[in-house]
Amino acid sequence: MALLVSFVAMAVQAQPAAPLAPQNVVQLSASATAEVQQDLLSLAMNTTREGLDAGTVQNQLKLALDAALVEARKTAMPGQLDVRTGNFSLYPRYGRDGKISGWQGGAELLLEGRDFARISAAAGKIQTLTIGGVSFGLSREQRAKTETEVQAAAIERFKSRAADIANSFGFSGYSLKEVSVNANDQGVSPRPRMLAMEARVASADAPVPIEAGRSTVVVTVSGSVQLK
Repeated sequence: MALLVSFVAMAVQAQPAAPLAPQNVVQLSASATAEVQQDLLSLAMNTTREGLDAGTVQNQLKLALDAALVEARKTAMPGQLDVRTGNFSLYPRYGRDGKISGWQGGAELLLEGRDFARISAAAGKIQTLTIGGVSFGLSREQRAKTETEVQAAAIERFKSRAADIANSFGFSGYSLKEVSVNANDQGVSPRPRMLAMEARVASADAPVPIEAGRSTVVVTVSGSVQLK
């Protein structure tokens, strides 16, 4: 019994002490923003067809899309006006008796790039499709350039805030324990100027009226520092 008690006591003494909670560690974050002109336009053009025969509807969609592609490719230029096909769908319509009564489908063409005038002119010359939607954003180059600049400002604000906090608590400085950097952009676009009345009075090959907005790029630096 004496040996057993002695062994238990030694085992208890051998257990490592629980680690102390970090002392003088502060969590903080800082952000920086920049508002930049949107330089990327994405314009979707589409059409729908319907009929009794699936093959006929599909062929009509194909002809409309092929004609639009031929026209758009005349002025295509990598990065300035990129042309690609979008959704192409064909599905049946059912009557009250549950049987197929006809077919309906749609085709889409996407015009994207940084040359707004070129894209607008190309869209105006396409006669087999109509405009289905317009969106603006930042190109990869513009986003990367802006995020780099805003990130540098956010890091400087983080460092300045950490130094101020250390000084306020009577410490001489700090060391960085962990940090994360997050970036995002929020588009603020005006309503696209493409009213039905404008479409009716415009000539067949008139450029499509468009107007870009601005995007706000936000970079947030957050983490923890050890006051020293």
